[in-house]
Amino acid sequence: MDIIEALSKIDSNENGVFVMHEKSEKRFPLHKHNKGQLSYVEGGIAYLTVDNKTYVVPARYFFWIPKGLPHVLRLNNSATVTHSLYFYTTDDDSNAFYDELGIYISNDLLTEMINYTEAWTGKMVDESDANFVFLKALKNILPTFQNKNLPLQLPFSDHPRMIKITDYLDVNFGKPLTLKQISEHFNLSERSMSRFFQTELQISFLQYLKTLRMVKAIELLLKTDISVSEIANTVGYVTLGSFSNTFQEFTGSRPLDMRKTKI
Repeated sequence: MDIIEALSKIDSNENGVFVMHEKSEKRFPLHKHNKGQLSYVEGGIAYLTVDNKTYVVPARYFFWIPKGLPHVLRLNNSATVTHSLYFYTTDDDSNAFYDELGIYISNDLLTEMINYTEAWTGKMVDESDANFVFLKALKNILPTFQNKNLPLQLPFSDHPRMIKITDYLDVNFGKPLTLKQISEHFNLSERSMSRFFQTELQISFLQYLKTLRMVKAIELLLKTDISVSEIANTVGYVTLGSFSNTFQEFTGSRPLDMRKTKI
């Protein structure tokens, strides 16, 4: 069941929680629902687009989408699993957390709680079900993450030529790439390539590459045991200090601090 097929079920009971766990590689088109959405990303990266801004949600992160907010969700590979819970909104005024779009690092407790709900996938759980108490407790702990929002943006484009360029960067991000090299590889002038990035992605080539490297670094920190120095080298940084400073600029934490969240 994809999100479009599930929309009628999600909103069928305003006082319940609809549970949906899915493994896929796809793009869910622009849609919205009358419930708050909690989704935990496992095994890849999700891209969440809201108000023409695309946010990166790495593996081991979760995002919260307030009720009624139109959004597009894109999953980057077939190994990506999204664990989604669509919550009643009757108590949303109890905390500002529920009214704001947010992307957060999960912890062991929340991850285990979300994974536990897989047994109810495709079902609406309400007060008539004993499991509702568990889901209510899950929702109640979400505001404890309020000060850990990570709005990391990596824009994307549906333009065929830009897709080829960004796919190339996705494979070669660790190499010492320059605008000149990329322009020559795709038979464009540096000026044309620079304009192409600004037109299609509203970001410079260098800023896109830097952001992409940070996204890859997050994945390596959370999914592997290789050293931070090796990760810095893998994503194209010559010195650990430069990598660490850039990482903190993007994420608000040092690489080792983020690794502590690894499950």
